[in-house]
Amino acid sequence: MSKRTLLISSSPRKNANSDILCDEFMKGAQEAGHSVGKIRLADSHINYCTGCCACIGNPGSCTQADDMNGILQKILDADVLVFASPIYFHSFNGHMKTFMDRICPIYPLIHDKDVYFMVAAAGGNLPVKNAFKIFRVFTDCLDVEEKGTVAVTGVWSEGGVRGKRALKDAYEMGLKA
Repeated sequence: MSKRTLLISSSPRKNANSDILCDEFMKGAQEAGHSVGKIRLADSHINYCTGCCACIGNPGSCTQADDMNGILQKILDADVLVFASPIYFHSFNGHMKTFMDRICPIYPLIHDKDVYFMVAAAGGNLPVKNAFKIFRVFTDCLDVEEKGTVAVTGVWSEGGVRGKRALKDAYEMGLKA
């Protein structure tokens, strides 16, 4: 059965390590016959949540006029969500946090989706474990099921993920998604 997959890449740089992981997942998912879309948060205009709470009384809508309004519908339409980020200080970066905060208008409407996390870190395993914990704090607010994670560590330079096992893992997860 073909699934609609949406990848959310928070890398500030195109073709950086976490963005490359997204592309490998995408290749696998496309090869498996799924429709795949990718959103690069750095290329999107997304304001911070203002905490106005207008969405509480009107779920699914946000008073802000930015790119997030179109992204919200893509999230609702997807069967599979993939969140990818570089790790900054044991967590995902600010682009991802801003994006997550802006999910507020639709979080009670998100149901029965598979979720994957992918991260790239210059540091070791502890930052990765912490980042995955923080991703799970977010997805615990949603009706989703975590299906897999991919992490690459020790990658300081852009493209450092090339030749690492994590690329194959991301591709294989896409095939199985």
